[in-house]
Amino acid sequence: MRDLTPSRDSLDAIEIASRDEISALQLDRLKWSLQHAYDNVPFYKAQFDAAGVHPADLKSLKDLAKFPFTVKSDLRDNYPFNMFAVPRDKISRIHASSGTTGKPTVVGYTDGDLEMWANMVARSLRAAGTKPGDMLHNAYGYGLFTGGLGAHYGAEKLGCTVVPVSGGMTARQVTLIEDFRPTTIMVTPSYMLNILEQYHRQGIDPRDCSLEVGVFGAEPWTNKMRAEVEAAFDMHAVDIYGLSEVMGPGVASECVETKDGLHIWEDNFYPEIIDPVTGEVVEDGEMGELVFTTLTKEGMPIIRYRTRDLTRLLPGTARSMRRMEKVTGRSDDMMILRGVNVFPTQIEEQVLTIEGLAPHYQIELLKEGQMDAMRVHVECLPEHSSPEAQAAHGATLKHRIKEVVGITAVIVVAEPGGVARSEGKAKRVIDNRS
Repeated sequence: MRDLTPSRDSLDAIEIASRDEISALQLDRLKWSLQHAYDNVPFYKAQFDAAGVHPADLKSLKDLAKFPFTVKSDLRDNYPFNMFAVPRDKISRIHASSGTTGKPTVVGYTDGDLEMWANMVARSLRAAGTKPGDMLHNAYGYGLFTGGLGAHYGAEKLGCTVVPVSGGMTARQVTLIEDFRPTTIMVTPSYMLNILEQYHRQGIDPRDCSLEVGVFGAEPWTNKMRAEVEAAFDMHAVDIYGLSEVMGPGVASECVETKDGLHIWEDNFYPEIIDPVTGEVVEDGEMGELVFTTLTKEGMPIIRYRTRDLTRLLPGTARSMRRMEKVTGRSDDMMILRGVNVFPTQIEEQVLTIEGLAPHYQIELLKEGQMDAMRVHVECLPEHSSPEAQAAHGATLKHRIKEVVGITAVIVVAEPGGVARSEGKAKRVIDNRS
């Protein structure tokens, strides 16, 4: 892999500013954001008044803990536009979640918001090793989902040539990569595995392709998956983080020279880590639930949004801004089996340790009598498809999950292609307990 470290003089000044400079900017912008929300969003005025706090009460960054949280149901309760802080005719674009579990969460952006968003994605891509003039293959989904358009405009802002492929039609993805020869791909990590599988089907060595960096986001993924993708394609695999309620992709990003966690762009987003049970703020370095407050968003400011993502805050390394550790899971994705807390990424790590298994898996939760049980669906690689090999790999995986995770799971090893594929975010857990 080539060294893609960006030059120091290409960075924004705030990326390498002192912590005192960053904190002073955050305090100034946080005061504005709280007042903007209080003055223009009836929901926030009611919330602040009920909690007995006012924007003027913010004297230091630590005072933010006095203000109430925002949760996803608040956005759904104010569907569609009641969280907007500007008149509807000042909103230039609307994105929304899929709404598969109820009303979608709707987010509005002003021209200024879209400019900031594009700048943050451009900064993220530069941190990942992408340069102006590079060609970027964008396999994130376009539409109400923030991934496709967020990545697209950020790449153009950096000065890239964008191939707006979107998701799906995996064979065509490989054809376009081979014919157009992009150097960067943006895609969910699970769909990148589908692309890798398609390379093998077409008999093309992925290490010979033009890709130098993959920017993966929209779902948790492990360092073992990073190692697998980097070895398969001989490219850098870099994590990007975002969520539509706060902005979209580009809230935080790994730097290609360190790959040691995602630097949060703290000039626009203020992070906190809280105890997910008590809601109390914990110290940097402690594991907990990630909370974000927007500092510059005009159309829809968000105050103390509980992301449900579990991580911890760490000091900056490649940049002055603090890092968030790779998300290990979500508090609402955590499975509790017979008193043991389990995250899908823990299962993924064990699947990836077994050479004869493909990196595709799905977890099924079910009832055995009155007890919860787990069935893990995996598939063998073609050269390991004999009944004896499948049985051996299933037994090995069962042992490793028991030894490392602490639960007993039933392992179902399917033939190659036997696990359901995704063209976007992978559905890792199927709950059949009801």
